[in-house]
Amino acid sequence: MKAQLNYPLLWRKTRMGVRMRLLVWYFFLTACTVMVSLQVTRQIYCDSLKAKADASIIKEIERFKLMSGKYTYTTPQLLDKFLANYAPIRNEYVVTLLNDQVYLTKPELPRDIKEKLPQLIHSWRQEGEFERGKVYVAPSRIRYAGQSVTANDKKGTVIAINDSSADYQAGTSAIVLVMQVTIVVLVIFFIVAWVTTGKVLYPLRLVTETAHSISESDMTLRIPVQGSDEIAELTTTLNEMLDRLQFAFDSQQKFLNDVSHELRTPITIIQGHLEMLEFCPEKQPETMALVMDELDRMNRLVNDLLLLAKTERPDFLKLKPEELDWLTEEIFLKARSFANRNWKLESKGLSPITVDRQRLTQAVMNLVQNAVRHTTLHDTITLGSSVKGDFAYIWVSDTGEGIAPENQKRIFDRFARATKHDQNFEGHGLGLSIVNAIAVAHGGKVELSSSVGYGSTFTIVIPLVASNDATLEQDANRRRPFVKTGLFTL
Repeated sequence: MKAQLNYPLLWRKTRMGVRMRLLVWYFFLTACTVMVSLQVTRQIYCDSLKAKADASIIKEIERFKLMSGKYTYTTPQLLDKFLANYAPIRNEYVVTLLNDQVYLTKPELPRDIKEKLPQLIHSWRQEGEFERGKVYVAPSRIRYAGQSVTANDKKGTVIAINDSSADYQAGTSAIVLVMQVTIVVLVIFFIVAWVTTGKVLYPLRLVTETAHSISESDMTLRIPVQGSDEIAELTTTLNEMLDRLQFAFDSQQKFLNDVSHELRTPITIIQGHLEMLEFCPEKQPETMALVMDELDRMNRLVNDLLLLAKTERPDFLKLKPEELDWLTEEIFLKARSFANRNWKLESKGLSPITVDRQRLTQAVMNLVQNAVRHTTLHDTITLGSSVKGDFAYIWVSDTGEGIAPENQKRIFDRFARATKHDQNFEGHGLGLSIVNAIAVAHGGKVELSSSVGYGSTFTIVIPLVASNDATLEQDANRRRPFVKTGLFTL
């Protein structure tokens, strides 16, 4: 069943949720990256213009110095000769001064430089002689360098000017255009990312809606799995978790029903006889004996339930090294005292084994009691153990009535009784559940082989060496849905 989404409510909740925060951060980081990149690009462009301008004007000044030292001219002739050999390039101008007055310029100065020229000439006069190779900077991206010579008492000055204002303006305009286009593209990508992120986070919203919709009385909702990415894997995991939770609640409810059913009978019997005791005081001894017997049954039930509950705890087992052959023989000697049967010890495994001696003995004894219950005086009950690979096998076999195939699947469930003979037995159907729980706690299992009319064989399979951590891990792996080993199993 799919959960129905309330989109207006989701929109209000997610405006500043993960979706919005994620996109805002990515938008902010992308915008910062673009801005820094544009600023660095602009700086590189400006530095390139400066280097190119400086190299060009220094080259002209060096050419003038070489000409003034090589030829003997008057100052006007030297200036004329320099201008005649000068080939103008874009954004570069040459101004010649004769006695600090403008003599000639090449090419024609633009209007903005003409307007600034008196201020520049005044500045040049204050500077005196120009330093060789030094570039001066005037307002409006104007860079200049100059050289003065004196001949026949006339001072001549050549000033090379580079006006990069147009190039700077073109570069700035290009950067602004790129920024505008980038902002538009980022907005478009933000919208696309918003829609895409919404689709990606859709399963997570379904998880929230499903979690809100789940209650103890209705745990049937599941999240639809779409795709095969990490979100799909998370969805699958959550669905599996919901399956385990649903099974746990169902198992808990069934357990409570079973316990209440098992306890109702002795409580009713005790209550009825105690109420009748007032009218039949002469039956007090018989009534007290019956009440004590029912209380003993209730006590055994509670103890069995507590034992099953303890199997889920990490300190349930106290593992110690034991010798399998001695342990098998000891269990066989104890079993022979249960009833008059044809007892046989089939074999003894020769290997050390790490187990909880008392718990394992309790499990085998439960199997023995079960075999006694389903056999008669002339039947045979066989015990034995062996070792195969890294596992030990301990079995109890009988030649009794056997178990039907349809009952073998549920024989280890709590309060399960497989035969009519069990209905007359005073137990509660927890013996085999305890056997299975002890085997699983050791990291093993219980195997059953049975045929109606030919008897049954229960085999406990456990590893030879196990630590508490390994046992817990194996126990967790085995406690899956439909494997009931404790009170509330996930």
